Amino acid sequence: MHSHVSPRAPGALRLLLALFLAVAAPARGQSGSAPTQPSPEGPAPAPPAPAAETPTTITAEPGRGIVVKAGDRFSFGLRARIQLRDTFLHFDQSDTNEIQVRTLRLVVGGNVLAPELRYNIQLAFGGNDFETGSSSPIFDAFVEYTRWRDVNIRVGQFFVPLDRARTIREFALQFVDRQQVVRELNLDRDVGVMLSSNNLFGLNEWLGYQFFIGGGDGRNRFAAYAPGPLTVLRLTLRPFGAFDDDQEADLTRSARPRLSLGVAAGYNHRTSRRNSTIGTAFTAGTANYSHLAADVVFKYRGFSLLAEGLWRKANTDVLEQTTGTTTTRDVTRSGYGYFVQGGQLVSPQVELTARWEQLFARKGTDPQLLQLVETQGKQVGAGFNVYLNGHAFKLQGDYFYIFGATGEPRHLARLQLDASF
Repeated sequence: MHSHVSPRAPGALRLLLALFLAVAAPARGQSGSAPTQPSPEGPAPAPPAPAAETPTTITAEPGRGIVVKAGDRFSFGLRARIQLRDTFLHFDQSDTNEIQVRTLRLVVGGNVLAPELRYNIQLAFGGNDFETGSSSPIFDAFVEYTRWRDVNIRVGQFFVPLDRARTIREFALQFVDRQQVVRELNLDRDVGVMLSSNNLFGLNEWLGYQFFIGGGDGRNRFAAYAPGPLTVLRLTLRPFGAFDDDQEADLTRSARPRLSLGVAAGYNHRTSRRNSTIGTAFTAGTANYSHLAADVVFKYRGFSLLAEGLWRKANTDVLEQTTGTTTTRDVTRSGYGYFVQGGQLVSPQVELTARWEQLFARKGTDPQLLQLVETQGKQVGAGFNVYLNGHAFKLQGDYFYIFGATGEPRHLARLQLDASF
C-alpha cells in the first residue's frame, strides 16, 4: 500500500503556523511573559485567591433518613416513620380486633445560617393523630438557638416540658403506647417560647432547667380564645452526668449507673379546654389549672426504671353561663396518678418489660373521669421488644390487665412494628 502526500500540505502548514504566532504574540505580551516596567508606587498587588467552595455532602443512614449538609451554615434532614399496630381487646363477653396504620410521620430538621440556629418540623398523618375540630397535621414546628450554655431559646409549637414520660418521643417508648395516667394528665404540645439549659452554670451537666410560657390552648388552635398564658418551670438533676434520659430502655448497657430526677410545676390561666391543653373546648367560660409533676429515670447495665407522678387541679369543678333563659354548663377534670415501669435487656436485641399504674379522680370533678377511674383506673402489664435497629426499627408486644373498683376487667393485647427510615 502506497501513501500519498499532497505537495500543497507544507504550504498549508506554514500558513497555519504563521496565523498561530500572530495571535499568540499579543496574548504573551498581556499575560506578563514579556518584561514589564515597575510601578512608581511599588510592586503590583498579588491577585486575590479564589474563594473556597463550600463542600456539600449527602448522607443516608437507616433510622436517621437523608441529610444534606452545606458546610456549617445549612443542613436539611428528612426522615419518615410508620407505626403498624394490631390490637385485641376482651371485655365482658365480647372480643374485638383492630389492625391499623396507627401513625405516619414525616420529620424535617437541620440548621440554617449557623450550627446553633436549628429548626424542626414534624407532620403526622395517622387517623389517630388528628384532634377533633382540627385537620392540621402539624405536630412540631419550632426554631431554636443553642449558642449559649445557660440559655437556649426555642420558639414555636412543641412539647410542654412538664413531665419526662410525655416529652420522650413516641418512637423511643418501651411499650406499645404511653401510660393512661400520662395520656390523661399531661400537657402535650402548645405554642410558645422556652428558655432551657442541660448544663446550667457549667456543673458537668448535672443541673438543667426548662422555663416555658405559651398560649395554653394546645396545638393547632386557629380560633381566638380568652387570653391567659400557660407557664411551666421544670428542674432536672443528673448527679452522675448527662445520659439519654429522653429515651426509654438502656440500649447502651451503661457501664456506670445513670440517674435523672425531675420536678415541675405549671399554671394554665383561663384555658378553654377540658384537660388544660387537650380535650374538648368549654362553652360556658374558662378555667384555671394547676399542674405538678415528679419523675425519676435510672439506667444501669441494660436495666432501666422510669417512675412518675402527676397532679392536676382546676380552680372550679363546674362552669356555668346563662344567656337569657338558657344555661350552659361545663365540668372540669381534676385528678392525679402515678406509674412505675422497668425493663431488662436479656440479649443485645431483646428486652422484657413490666408496668404498673393507677389513676385517681378528685371528688366533684367530671363524672366521665370518675367513671374511668372506677372501672379502668388500674393497669398492670408486661411486654417485650425486639430491637432490630435500636428504637429506629423494632417489634413490640404487650399485654395489660385493666380493672377498677367496679365493673368487668379488660384484657388488652397489642403487637406493633415501629420503623423509622
